[in-house]
Amino acid sequence: MNCLRWIALLPLTMAWALGQTVHQSRPSGRPSQPEALVRSLYTQVVARHPVGIPNGANMKVFASYLSKPLLRRIDLADACSRDWIRQNQGHILKAPFNWAEAGLFSGGDEKASPGDFQIEGIQAETDGSFRVDVRLMWRPPDGPGSWRVAALVIQEGGRYVVDDVVFLRDEGSSPHAPAEWRLSELLTQGCEGPHWVGRGGRSR
Repeated sequence: MNCLRWIALLPLTMAWALGQTVHQSRPSGRPSQPEALVRSLYTQVVARHPVGIPNGANMKVFASYLSKPLLRRIDLADACSRDWIRQNQGHILKAPFNWAEAGLFSGGDEKASPGDFQIEGIQAETDGSFRVDVRLMWRPPDGPGSWRVAALVIQEGGRYVVDDVVFLRDEGSSPHAPAEWRLSELLTQGCEGPHWVGRGGRSR
């Protein structure tokens, strides 16, 4: 009787053991968390098309995805733009900030309004951060084509956040353009902290 009971339980025992082996052989799943974060961020980018520094409800949405250092850079860039306005009161000038007409997470000019996106890959770095490669597509009225960016993701306070965005040179870029440049660099051009100093000048 005991032998028959053991034979009856054998398939269940084997299934449990196989399940344990499969479960243990799976990757830890950590990379899926940065990927999910970036996927959610770019879903908002495609829906909202933020141009320049977001404000109001848009800023509240995007701030939840960003690291404290990146939020600090955005605040300083905003303060620097106000300082430029102060320095140039009474003059009709176009603001010299490249981020003013750019999508902070997608790129300059028409790239500020992507129509869709696709996560192309994720790479774990030695410092514990992740690089998530994203391909952005033009909106249908703008024609076919795409370009690439990479979101740099870190852990902060027990959660994943975007610490920077890398813009990559594509086929339509000038041959003299750098191979890549970063959002953190874009936000500080012409600024010294919250002060506008121009291209090598001094604040007034």
